Amino acid sequence: MTTTLSLDEGLGFEKGETLNCVSYCAAKDIIAAGTGRGRIAMWQRVSSLSLGEEAQGQWKLQTPTEFEGNITQLQWGSSLNLLAANGVSTVLILCEHVMSAHFSQQVAAVQLTPSQLSLHNFGSGSQLSLRCDSHVKGVCVTKDTVAVWNGKQVTVYELSGTALRSAGSFPCESQALAMYEENIYTVEPNRVQVRTLQGTVKQLLVFSEVEGNPVLLSVCGSFLAVGTDTAHFKLFDLSRREAKPHCSAKNLSEVASNVGALLSVKCNANGSQVSILVAQVSGRPDHKVYFYDVEMDTVSHFDFFTGRPPSGVSQAEDPESGPSQNAELRGRCPISQFWDESEPRLFACETVRTADPRRSSLPDGLGEVEVLVVSFFCTQEHGLLLQDSYLKPAGMQALLALDVPFYYFSCKPGEGEADSEEPPGPAPAPAPQSSAPPGPQASGPPMVSRRAFRDFVGLEECDKPTRDAMLNFSFYLTIGDMDEAFKSIKLIKSEAVWENMARMCVKSRRLDVARVCLGNMGHARGARALREAEVEPELEARVAVLATQLGMLEDAERLYKSCRRYDLLNKLYQASGQWQRAVETAETHDRVHLRTTYYGYAKHLEATGDRNMALVYYEKSDTYRFEVPRMLLEDVLSLEIYVNKMKDKSLYKWWAQYLESQSDMESALRYYEYAQDFLSLVRVHCYLGNIQKAAEIANETGNRAASYHLARQYESQEEIKQSVHFYTRAQAYNNAIRLCKENGLDDQLMNLALLSNPEDMMEAACYYEEKGTHMDRAVMLYHKAGHFSKALELAFSTQQFAALQLIAEDLDESSDPALLARCSDFFIKHSQYQKAVEMLVAAKKYHEALQLCLDQSLTITEELAESMTVSRDSKDLPEDARKELLEKIADCCMRQGNYHLATKKYTQAGSKLKAMRALLKSGDTEKIVFFAGVSRQKEIYIMAANYLQSLDWRKDPEIMKNIIGFYTKGRALDLLAGFYEACAQVEIDDYQNYEKALGALTEAYKCLAKAKMRSAEEQEGRLAELQHRITLVKRFVQARRVYEEDPGEAVRLCDTLLEEADLDPAVRIGDAYGFLVEHHCQQGSYQVAHRKLEEMLKRLPSVNVSYYVSQRSLEALQLAMGVALGGTRGPPGGRSDRRDSGGEEDEVEEDEALEAHQGD
Repeated sequence: MTTTLSLDEGLGFEKGETLNCVSYCAAKDIIAAGTGRGRIAMWQRVSSLSLGEEAQGQWKLQTPTEFEGNITQLQWGSSLNLLAANGVSTVLILCEHVMSAHFSQQVAAVQLTPSQLSLHNFGSGSQLSLRCDSHVKGVCVTKDTVAVWNGKQVTVYELSGTALRSAGSFPCESQALAMYEENIYTVEPNRVQVRTLQGTVKQLLVFSEVEGNPVLLSVCGSFLAVGTDTAHFKLFDLSRREAKPHCSAKNLSEVASNVGALLSVKCNANGSQVSILVAQVSGRPDHKVYFYDVEMDTVSHFDFFTGRPPSGVSQAEDPESGPSQNAELRGRCPISQFWDESEPRLFACETVRTADPRRSSLPDGLGEVEVLVVSFFCTQEHGLLLQDSYLKPAGMQALLALDVPFYYFSCKPGEGEADSEEPPGPAPAPAPQSSAPPGPQASGPPMVSRRAFRDFVGLEECDKPTRDAMLNFSFYLTIGDMDEAFKSIKLIKSEAVWENMARMCVKSRRLDVARVCLGNMGHARGARALREAEVEPELEARVAVLATQLGMLEDAERLYKSCRRYDLLNKLYQASGQWQRAVETAETHDRVHLRTTYYGYAKHLEATGDRNMALVYYEKSDTYRFEVPRMLLEDVLSLEIYVNKMKDKSLYKWWAQYLESQSDMESALRYYEYAQDFLSLVRVHCYLGNIQKAAEIANETGNRAASYHLARQYESQEEIKQSVHFYTRAQAYNNAIRLCKENGLDDQLMNLALLSNPEDMMEAACYYEEKGTHMDRAVMLYHKAGHFSKALELAFSTQQFAALQLIAEDLDESSDPALLARCSDFFIKHSQYQKAVEMLVAAKKYHEALQLCLDQSLTITEELAESMTVSRDSKDLPEDARKELLEKIADCCMRQGNYHLATKKYTQAGSKLKAMRALLKSGDTEKIVFFAGVSRQKEIYIMAANYLQSLDWRKDPEIMKNIIGFYTKGRALDLLAGFYEACAQVEIDDYQNYEKALGALTEAYKCLAKAKMRSAEEQEGRLAELQHRITLVKRFVQARRVYEEDPGEAVRLCDTLLEEADLDPAVRIGDAYGFLVEHHCQQGSYQVAHRKLEEMLKRLPSVNVSYYVSQRSLEALQLAMGVALGGTRGPPGGRSDRRDSGGEEDEVEEDEALEAHQGD
């Protein structure tokens, strides 16, 4: 990008002044140029982050540096970035340093040139210019005194009204200087000197070697803050005749990390707080401001890098406004700090963004970067509280001080009251001395400007009580103590004060306080707007409404943007006349209101006379079809050109109507055709008598409105057929029907009636009925029109049975019951029983429908059953009748073998036992188990268990589990005992597993003992019998168990057992004999074994011996005895040998199942 730089006469250059040489310093981003008249012009590149990218190439011209002669050459050099200037007779080296400035007690001093100062007394309003006889390195002022020093000499002036008088001068090489009343404070190694105005040392404030050398001095109120080169600081009380230490020296590096050198040490007006800016060990400025509480002896800090204090420092923060404030303060670095001279709670500092590379050290020119002035309340109880923050005003160079109700800034000549933004310029030195003598000179333009606090806008001249009340109100509002806030202002009656407090509420976002302020202001419009804004969900949007009412449009804009309420921002721009910004907002963020914004802008442009742009925005808002003709109506030629250019049908139609109103029918017809407005074409042709042409257009286009208009024309000319035709095309069937009835067109009447609505159908049906002909058409039309009763009456009276069947298909339960009954009778007569049943059900004659199903053996489907089921909340049947009907439906289903449906209906009727019986008949085991589980009735549990016993429960453990569970839940312990006995018998008969049989019998005994049988004697008899069986089984089990250890004892026990008369079925005789035969065969006593076998055969003549004695033992016995053994009959009950291939596996499965269920 190419930029042309030129000189400005307003800054002191002359017209026609030429540039001789140019030199650029990349480190400082400065272009220096020498002129033919002894001036050096400097342009500083602007790199403010608040500017857009295009501003990166902008350069700002500085105030010129002047000396005698023509400048022929300029060159930057050395590590200090010095500028060498070659004149006609001299060579000068210029260095850059920050202009000195100081403010105290309403007096400000600002350096203009290396040897000239501008003094401004805000108390008296006077302004003086002081020219010194040496280069000024620093300046310090009080209410009556000005001290200037150059690093070697201190000169003191007394200020009296509009005059300056030299009060003394003395040599001093102090690098820092401060004043309080009649004392001057200077530094030297390890001490601070307290001098008189004439330089006499009257007291020494000594610092130890550890504390270091004083390098920083600052006075506020009656307290002196001193900072040393070893990061120590100390506070002195100056209110007495001699300075006294107010607190001992503190080493900041001991309580804070990464502390290098101290850059600034300041104290507040009552000496309770000390604030410190430091450089890090690396030399870069720290992002933190440190605060030392003198009374509590604690150090805290605020970190501008994060935008918030650490957890140890309290901060009143609105949960909704806090995040945005933190974001505003985040990523910054403090560069200067100030305490209010009279208000000890008020602290302010200047901050810059850390992104700028020049901020690695304190910037020389602060106007070029985005500087944010931040003020805080700082108290011991509440810590650090953000009071306000705003960008440094345009044209201001640096903050000098704050003294309620003003901030004081240094500025360039002429910019004190202007809004122009110019960066500060360097002060080159040395420069040729002017011939004017040192001392006061005529005043020039002001170099110091003051800006009111946010809370004191409009109250700049208020008295001290009002000022204190406003400060207290602001403080209590910040900490959220509304009671104290209102107490502090209860006596204030000034409307300006209340307006100021309302403005405060915009910053603090306290709408509750704002309502009180608006009420005291009498601002009815604002109060109403604030009340209406309560519907907005975002706090920022409600606060923005308040800001708008108070005229704080920039704040309102910022608030709307922060909460992303671009719709309200759009309205704000429109209301304030910022239409271009409103359009941009609508296009980028508020597209919902884009058209309305375009329309509003177009109306605004039309009102201001800019018709061309208004036309553009009417088009964008899509309202041009009616707004542009209205706007251009007085300029018919322009309007015609616009209509032809746009080629829009709506515009064509509007223009055609306009031409028709002007009786230009031919042109109107042409534009109606362009607009494809066929109704208007037909209308105009009819008006002109071209009815044939109109008929062609209506037939070709099929336009209903055009056809209707043409039908009316034909009707007026009594051309009935043409009129009916076009009424039909227009779908105006009632008019066509009317003409057909009036003119006896019965054939067309039927077709038209079927196409029309029910009312027209009824009218046509009445017509046919009245004529007495085509009764079938009348019935059909009544049916189609939904008048079933009339259609049925007519069908019955005229014996139209085919039509009757069609009508019956559309009848439902909402139809007249009497009609439904007649239809059912009709269907019964014609043996259409299914349809008759449907009619009876629709008529709610459920019992007749059921009887018909039974008489005619009609299957009751689930759909039919549901249609006969009356809901619980129905008023057609009482509850008893409803249940009775359901049971009858279920009974009918039972007769037809539809057990599942019967179960459902019995259940709906509440007859669960009947439902269970129906379900048992179905044999659906899964549903039986489920139904028993959900019914939770004793009888149903027992029925389910009894049913499950009829199944093959021996092979299905789940069935056995359910049997035991159902008997237990049904409390049928006697039946459960019987089931356990059956289990025991299965174990004996099928598997000869007497151990498991013994367990099952034991469970049976337990159950039977707990059972409550009707007959106690019967229960005792069963228990005795069961106990005897258990004893016998237990003895046989004992014999088998002791066999391994004592076979003889086992044989004796078995022999004794065989002597029992009622041994079988508790212990099968065959099993006992088989045990003995096996034993004797193993012992080789084949004679005894054969004898026992013979005894068994005598007691069990029909048994198969191999079922009880192993084949191997039989073969050994046959071989030993030489006789044939083994019967041909099978075991009792047809059971197979337990020793076959599958016996063991089945036995294991059964055993596991039984154990599981016994466990349950």
